Amino acid sequence: MKKIVLLHICCGICASSVIERLRADGFEVVGFFYNPNIYPSEEYQRRLQVVRNVSQYLNLQLLEGEYDHNRWLLLTNGMDREPEGGIRCEVCFQMRLKETWKTACELPHMPYFTTTLSVSPHKNALVINRIGREIDDKSFLVYDFKKQDGFKKAMEFSRQHSLYRQGYCGCEYSKQV
Repeated sequence: MKKIVLLHICCGICASSVIERLRADGFEVVGFFYNPNIYPSEEYQRRLQVVRNVSQYLNLQLLEGEYDHNRWLLLTNGMDREPEGGIRCEVCFQMRLKETWKTACELPHMPYFTTTLSVSPHKNALVINRIGREIDDKSFLVYDFKKQDGFKKAMEFSRQHSLYRQGYCGCEYSKQV
């Protein structure tokens, strides 16, 4: 069986170096853009377009999840004062990783899933990997994509292709910081 992984993509820029790393590690990669945390919807559409462009540059099959910001708001209700990197972020990671896992389970021959989230220097790879393993320890691929210059390579890819680079993680609470 081929080593195929469903890659949760938080943004196109982060995806660039992660896709290249997974391919170098022998995986066939299918992208999955699922980010109901992103606000406002215009920002969501802008980031989705960047992911589509990156998918074309890297010849990546891309699946697009539902944008249901109200679901995200319900899950994070009352957490607006949580600090960046706190419990609200963990709830957000869990929501997106769980949906990625469900999607992988529904696809034929999709034994693995992982996420681009750990490439960001602002995200805690230990927390992300713990959540992924809690969802499914056998199929979640543990990575810290910051390592081996993952973030630096993503920034170089962004400059090379003149890609839009967002200034906040995506949710309205991080935008206010």
